[in-house]
Parts: sequence; structure tokens; C-alpha cells
Amino acid sequence: MPMIVSVPKETFPGEQRVALVPELVPKLTKASLEVIVQCGAGESAELLDAEYEGKGARLEEEVFGKADILRKVQPPIDEIGRMNEDSFLISFLQPYTNTTAIKALAARRITAFSMEFMPRITRAQSMDALSAMSTVAGYKAVLIAASRLPKFFPLLMTAAGTVTPARVFVIGAGVAGLQAIGTAKRLGAVVEAYDTRPAVKEQVESLGAKFAEMGLAAKDAEDKSGYAKAQSEEFYQKQQEMMFKYVAAADVVIPTALVPGQRAPILITEEMVRGMRPGSVIVDLAAEQGGNCALTEPGRDIVKHGVIIIGPMNLPSTVPFQGSEMYARTVTSYLVHLVKDGRPHLDLDDELTRGPLVTHRGEIVHEVVKARL
Repeated sequence: MPMIVSVPKETFPGEQRVALVPELVPKLTKASLEVIVQCGAGESAELLDAEYEGKGARLEEEVFGKADILRKVQPPIDEIGRMNEDSFLISFLQPYTNTTAIKALAARRITAFSMEFMPRITRAQSMDALSAMSTVAGYKAVLIAASRLPKFFPLLMTAAGTVTPARVFVIGAGVAGLQAIGTAKRLGAVVEAYDTRPAVKEQVESLGAKFAEMGLAAKDAEDKSGYAKAQSEEFYQKQQEMMFKYVAAADVVIPTALVPGQRAPILITEEMVRGMRPGSVIVDLAAEQGGNCALTEPGRDIVKHGVIIIGPMNLPSTVPFQGSEMYARTVTSYLVHLVKDGRPHLDLDDELTRGPLVTHRGEIVHEVVKARL
């Protein structure tokens, strides 16, 4: 009998994505897997049940108890008790903070892979779910800012006179930051950007933005997996001082600095917000980890000192069609990597297999997660 890959409807509040899109069903069946999709799983992303059926998936009202391999977007909480023991799970797991679920997965002997831990190596580029979702977040952040700013983004020559372009300052030139830069430039804004890594200057300038030179190159700005590393308090204080003039001159500020497993560093102080023009906008892409702005309230839009401060949560879910499509591609690529002849084959000597593995055979096997628990 072929192993069954199940895709449930997401139940996390506000989550509109789905972990599989119809176009990828044939790729799984070609890998000798059977696909079951819960009825209505894709409706929030405008993906209808008939489309899944047309590509070879089977529709069921209940999918957890039938899954050998479960694909999700948000981590399971209440559903863990409905999952089969010794089954497989591929999902975002929020592994640094979601301790209850991680322990429950281990107790149920579920082999769980966290897409947050995908190593940033060449072989894993097509499986990098965080980068895919950061692309969505960077794009949407600019649209939110443009919709709230009481100004046009582009330079306009009109019969009523010349309209000057908006100034956008992006902090952090990772995937989300670069996407924000590109989107803001396409809308016609004047864009400046800063990153602790001078090496990204060329990427920033290739998108038409100006790189903010502050003379603050961080040592060891990345860990061996390619993710940002926290810096000293002294470094962040100097950074705030150097950044003040750029923030004050901007109409829109989009900070994107995240450090895995830690509170986001404070880059924009209340004093800096006070120095901005009334009506300016901050869209804090680090809100889910506390925010890069000292005044950010995660999940809320507030006004402080005349500045609109937006702390969006789960931005990729607000673009559910492409968000689902991009996420599903990364998970499918990873699942195909794990499966041979229709069965999971775990080579724990392979960094690509071992890196995202959190629980296996009743134990928490990821060293960082184990240490935190």
C-alpha cells in the first residue's frame, strides 16, 4: 500500500494558506505517494476541492488519522492527539517557543521536521520556506505602508505642480528587505537601505536603492547556517545613533532585523520616532518577535508622536494564493528529498535531512531545541 500524504485545513486564527496546491499533487503521486486533502482545505487561498480531485488527490472530511505523512503550515496543537504514532510531520513548528507541542510530538513518537531549520545551503534553496515567506512579507509591507502614508510614492508632474516622491528607509537587506526595496522602487519611491553586512551593498544598489554608509560593519553577522547573529548592546547603541538621521528623513521605515530564537533587536528608539515627521509610517516586520521599534505593539496599528506604527503578524497569510503556492513548493521539494521508492529514507548524516529534524523515535533530537527545553 502506498504511504498517505495528508493535508488538513489550517485552524490557526487568521491563517489562509494551505500546505499543498493542486499543481503539485502529480509530483507526489509520481513519487509513489497517495494524497488526501481535507475538504475545503484550500478555500481561503481560492483553491477549490475540484481542482485537487482533478489532479489526483482524494478528498476526505478527516485526514489526521489516515496520514503517514502530514503537511501543515502552522504547527499542530490540539491536533497532535489525532495524529498517528510513528507518522511524519513537515510544518512550521515555531520550535523555539512552542515547547508544549514539541514535547507532545516526541511523546507520540512523531518524526517532525521544522521548516524554520532548513539549512541555507545551495542544495536547499528550493526548500527554503522562510525565504519564500519573507519574499511575500517584504512585498506586502510596502503595500501596507503605501496605503497608510498620506503621500504618493512616486514623483508626479501634474498641472497642479510637482509632487515629490516618498522616501523609504529599509533596515536589513535579507530576503524580506530586498523584496521591500524592489517593491518600493517599482512604486516610485526614493529608497535607502542599511545592513550590518557591507557585502550586501551591491545587491541593494542593483535594485536602484542607495546603501546607507554608517561605518558599522558587524563581526560574525551571520551564523554558519546563514541566519543573523545577535550583536552586543554597545553595537546596537552605536547603530541607533548613526541611524537617527536616516529614520528622521524617511516617510516610511521598514525594519526587518530578526535573530532566530531571540527577541528582535531594538533599532528604532522612541526618541527616533519622535524625530520623524507626523504622518510617517513604520511597518515593523520583526513584530512577531517583539519588533525592531521600541514602540511596536505586535498585531496592532498605533499612532505615537504622530507616527503610524504597524506591527503586522503573519503577513504571508494575507497573500494566500501565492503564499500557499510558494510554501507548498518548498515542502514538496523537501518531501521528495526524504522519500525513496515511496517510503521515507532518513540519512541522518545528511545535513539537509538532519538540520530540520526536531523529534524522532520518541526523542527531541535537535540540539538547540533540546537545550532550550
